[in-house]
Amino acid sequence: MVDYVNLMKLCVGAESPEDLEAWQKQRYGGGPSQHVTRMWPKREAELLAGGSIYWVFKGTMLARQKLIALEERLGDDGIRRCALILDPELVRTAAVPRRPFQGWRYLNRDDAPPDLSRARSHDDSLPPALAAQLAEMGLR
Repeated sequence: MVDYVNLMKLCVGAESPEDLEAWQKQRYGGGPSQHVTRMWPKREAELLAGGSIYWVFKGTMLARQKLIALEERLGDDGIRRCALILDPELVRTAAVPRRPFQGWRYLNRDDAPPDLSRARSHDDSLPPALAAQLAEMGLR
């Protein structure tokens, strides 16, 4: 069995998991969504063995989506890109502060934050700055 690895990505343009979820539902109609990235992950087999993309909102990791597939996309400029095909379910996670970075990063399974319980998955999100402060204090 291949152990899996995850990706971590800054969520640009969405203020919260709810914003991302609403945008994806509007764009993809509740089916699998996608995020197109310039680089093709070298660890494809590990990602597809159970990995997720963990979304960072304003410096705090707050949600994840399971990776379903990687598909090639050609841009208008003819450059090959990678479409990350994502499960439509956005799973809330414990808040974990993250420093800014460019592109995406691999996130080892053991370093990924735990999912929030289903009972808490529809709680209103805290403002990202407050969630980050609580996470730094070990309170969320």
